[in-house]
Amino acid sequence: MFTICGISELPDQRDRSVTHVLSILDPDHPDPEAFGAYDPHHRTILRFHDIIHPIPGMILPTPQDVESILRFGEDVMEEGDERTEGHLLVHCHMGVSRSTAAMLTLMAQSNPDESEDALFERLAEIRPQAWPNSLMVDFADGLLSRNGRLTDALRRHYGRQIRRMPNYVQVMHDLGRSREVEMAA
Repeated sequence: MFTICGISELPDQRDRSVTHVLSILDPDHPDPEAFGAYDPHHRTILRFHDIIHPIPGMILPTPQDVESILRFGEDVMEEGDERTEGHLLVHCHMGVSRSTAAMLTLMAQSNPDESEDALFERLAEIRPQAWPNSLMVDFADGLLSRNGRLTDALRRHYGRQIRRMPNYVQVMHDLGRSREVEMAA
């Protein structure tokens, strides 16, 4: 079971028997209180901003952050062998960019033979508004030896998302993410 959400949606997830949580927060954002109402679970917290190029005063995602996501995935897979069912929740501030890039990374890690386009199709089923952070996807592509295929599939995903939600063009421009709009195929 996979769930992607934003911080405001966390209280709605507490009854879903979540076993593993990957929290991706802005560096100065307080820890969400919602987790106090969750059943016991394994949780990893990463802190960086949702940006794709250096901005003064902000922290870029790094290859080490994506390596941490992959270590989290290894832990989830190891624990999954010991139990019959688990529920993975990945969240960031809005549940659109960092969390979807992280979930894509985890799915690509656990399904190395699945095509990149199929991974993005599944991602869109889990979170229809997904706009994965391109820098994180680029790092995952290299770390998972996908040889540019994840990034190529991301271009196609961006194109589909723009056709489905044309307002994303302006939103991404406003967020300083014009390069991702230009990547769209």
